Amino acid sequence: MRKLFTLFFCFILSLCNAQIYTDYIGAGHSDGIIVTSSNESGGGSAQSTVDGVGMQADLFEASRFLAQSTFGYTKAEIEALAVDLNFEGWIDTEFTKPQTEYYNKVQDIWAEILQLKQDAGEDITDIFGPYALHFNYTWWQNVMDGDDQLRQRVAYALSQILVVSNESDIRDHAESSTSYYDVLMSHAFGNYQDLLLDVTLSVTMGYYLSHLDNPKEDLTENIHPDQNYAREIMQLFSIGLYELNLDGTRKKDGDGNDIPTYDQEDIVEMANVFTGLGAGGIEDYVDWTTEPYFGIGFWSASKTEPMVMYEDFHETKEKVLLKDVTLPANQPGMLDIEQAVEYLFNHENTGPFVSYRLIQRLVKSNPTPAYVERVATVFNNNGSGVRGDMKAIIKAILLDAEARECAPMQDDFAPRLREPVLKYTQLAKGYDTESPFGRYWNNGYNYNEEAKQAPLWSPSVFNFYLPDHFPVGLLSGNGLAAPEFKLHNTQTATGYINSANLWTIWDNLMYSWEGNYGDVNIKLLTGDLESIADEPEKLINEIDIRMTHGQMTDETRTIIRDAITPITWNNWERTRLAMYLTLISPDYNIMK
Repeated sequence: MRKLFTLFFCFILSLCNAQIYTDYIGAGHSDGIIVTSSNESGGGSAQSTVDGVGMQADLFEASRFLAQSTFGYTKAEIEALAVDLNFEGWIDTEFTKPQTEYYNKVQDIWAEILQLKQDAGEDITDIFGPYALHFNYTWWQNVMDGDDQLRQRVAYALSQILVVSNESDIRDHAESSTSYYDVLMSHAFGNYQDLLLDVTLSVTMGYYLSHLDNPKEDLTENIHPDQNYAREIMQLFSIGLYELNLDGTRKKDGDGNDIPTYDQEDIVEMANVFTGLGAGGIEDYVDWTTEPYFGIGFWSASKTEPMVMYEDFHETKEKVLLKDVTLPANQPGMLDIEQAVEYLFNHENTGPFVSYRLIQRLVKSNPTPAYVERVATVFNNNGSGVRGDMKAIIKAILLDAEARECAPMQDDFAPRLREPVLKYTQLAKGYDTESPFGRYWNNGYNYNEEAKQAPLWSPSVFNFYLPDHFPVGLLSGNGLAAPEFKLHNTQTATGYINSANLWTIWDNLMYSWEGNYGDVNIKLLTGDLESIADEPEKLINEIDIRMTHGQMTDETRTIIRDAITPITWNNWERTRLAMYLTLISPDYNIMK
């Protein structure tokens, strides 16, 4: 290992002309100072030891911000943001970008697949699709190609709060899953009340939580309204189980007990509201009717049109919401639904409840009560009297001192485990790729099996993990949450390591199931890293900027350095091993 011997000669030109600095040499203040050295190998210079050139704190800060607000980023994107670290300006620019569409994209991909099969001489008359595989293709294509990265990241966060899943018969209908994802995308920068109403009317959600074709009470036939959606819109989408303070902590009664927000009687009342909704249209393949009707079912219902109200099947009696607000008898069914959604949206719990969950998905597992309160305050009022403004909420989360400043990062409990999807996307978007035909048709099934996570593949409406999940040990002993650790076990830890090995060492970043129609395996292109791999320290530093945001520990650096230094015959192997070891390191897997 080369040793750098540096000799400093400092000349103070004139005391009266000298500028007084209150910080330190090395921070860029080098007026009147000249530095020379006996060796300037490695691309550095002696002068950079005091003039600040080469300091990488801005790059680290930009990298970390992009890891919270996107699915991944290139070195060029890091450098562009690091120029002035204008995070608010970056967010404002993202707000102006056109929305990437999912339903239209899955149709394009499906049409291309059919054409490929037809060109290969296959009979496409009875080919089934598009289905969940093609949702996976669409999601990855949009994430890799789409310019609206903040919108996509927020929509993905919302998909883990307002959950539907391909782990149901939705898997057979990619038109349904992509249409639902478009709802999340379109409201990611909109208003949470509008989002909550459109999710309620989504035929995908209606099927998943069984309020599609949900009839009013008929005691003679022993029919009662389904309570599923009534329960989950309260428990998971708006107010939660217990009354909250603005900072997200639970209120207590006189005996020190948590106060429930609702009981079974409230669920029954709310279930009466969500009756009478049915298909808003029918699929093209339906040949026994030209009009939708109540009870036509999910298979025949249009997957792109919102559900509509069938008044004959809506419960007309009075409904009392949480023993607080009464919806009059015999008013139109859609008015009942709109007023119930508005009531839940305006409930004092909804601000802290939703804010806490969005912070967890974007920044950290254990936001302080003060952080939650600051964001919930913006949820309640964006500063112009508007409640539920998603743009204001996103800014409040990403620009908060607890997300941006260094001090909170020093807290041992501040980090969060990166969820499996984000470990994958950051690598995939962080480097150039070799993509035959411009396709990123990633089948996604293998990684879902290995790591137990893929978009819209939650095992239940409760998402992949509960917000308050914790592993037994130090975290639980301190009353802290670590939701993503629900997915971390002996099977998935090994599965992730195998996946990282596949992406880097075996050079197979992603692949589709359309291999009969050309090579569609995607590979990383790492020539820029290979060009500096002769010097292990430079290679490690560059990977640190891109993947670990300047937080790579000396221990990890030593492990990587000791592993790659003996590889002198091939910079590709040296680079890939360094990337692989970074991917499986605690420094990458734990996001501070």
